[in-house]
Amino acid sequence: MTRRQLLALAGSLPVIGRAAPVDITLNISEIIADIGRGHTVKTLAYNGQVPGPLLRMTEGKMTSVEVVNDTRDPEMVHWHGFHTPPEVDGAHEEGTPMVQGRARRTYTFTATPAGTRWYHTHAMAGHNLKIGSYSGQFGMVIVEPGSDPARYDIEVPLLLHEFDPYFAAADDMDVSYKLYTVNGKMLGAGEPIRVKSGQRALFRVVNASATLEHKLALAGHSFQVIALDGNPVATPRSVPVLRLAPGERADAIVEMTHPGVWTFGELDLKQRSLGAGIVIEYAGATGKPQWTAPPAFTWDYAAFGKKEPAAQPDHRIPLIIEPGKDGNLWAINGKSYPNTDDIMLRPGKRNRLVFENKAHMDHPVHLHRHSFELVGAPGVFKDVVLLPAHKTVEVDVVANNPGPSLFHCHQQFHMDFGFMALMRYAT
Repeated sequence: MTRRQLLALAGSLPVIGRAAPVDITLNISEIIADIGRGHTVKTLAYNGQVPGPLLRMTEGKMTSVEVVNDTRDPEMVHWHGFHTPPEVDGAHEEGTPMVQGRARRTYTFTATPAGTRWYHTHAMAGHNLKIGSYSGQFGMVIVEPGSDPARYDIEVPLLLHEFDPYFAAADDMDVSYKLYTVNGKMLGAGEPIRVKSGQRALFRVVNASATLEHKLALAGHSFQVIALDGNPVATPRSVPVLRLAPGERADAIVEMTHPGVWTFGELDLKQRSLGAGIVIEYAGATGKPQWTAPPAFTWDYAAFGKKEPAAQPDHRIPLIIEPGKDGNLWAINGKSYPNTDDIMLRPGKRNRLVFENKAHMDHPVHLHRHSFELVGAPGVFKDVVLLPAHKTVEVDVVANNPGPSLFHCHQQFHMDFGFMALMRYAT
């Protein structure tokens, strides 16, 4: 069965009823967004803005979201990082009903776990670089813990995204971009982030890119990383650079002790010149934003883990990532979606996924509806992990959220062309 046929099937599933009053409404429509510096982009977006509205939920509380689709095509909102049932997760492969064109649906779920989460479309894009995660359909969700007083003075949500994508290679496999944004604006456009000397600022950073990883620095400052993918790390660590693959998040405390006007942005000069950054302005400071390259630094998940080794698994599952065949770019254990074998987890057990990346490029892989512990960084729990080219990475999943769970590369082009499978619980 093709993915298009699956779309049609998902659209025929029963409507999820309104089990509770609607708390949030997300309207999907086409807009023309002014991203600054004389550039506008026509794109799909939530509630007429890019990024979509910042949503706040309370951990453990039931939340109802009505999705209104004002476009002609089926759409889907995925609640990334949430531990939801499959019928509301936002992946039709798991059984979540699509929101058909000119229709609406209400999805009700318990907001868990606490932390920096996000929401985005889960529609297939293929070779159409104007839809799917290439579009403006993304936003941040902050799930507030039931009781945890703030240990910071200000909160700074930052979402990274590119626009105006194009195929940079003749084989239509390499996607590049002409415009880069943070919070929907190019560097120098829009309002700066205003801070005061002495404040502790919590930066919540989401890489909402369809395909690119980003390395970020804030001139004259360091980041005290306290959470990755919304989950507290075992060992908070001060670093000069944040490295985020598509779908990854980082929460970092920055001590605002270096007054001035600074650029928070991408290390790559070309990307930064095309908009990949935002201005941080101290109270009373004036002048042009300054950029200072950070010291040489290698990002390593293990720095945020604990010294004790990970617990021994109950079950090991080898997953070989390699080029696909018959028009598919990628394969898992020799097969491309929709022909991939289901990955069978043992319920209630510690399942070790052993990713062997035989490809020539890195892959950010995402598991829906679960968090996993990095074996090489015990105490670090994530839902996206970057698999370096020609390396093996191991993660442990405790199978405690029954139902089908989608596993895929969070690089849109790779997901659309074979890099996807379902995880199920063995009976």
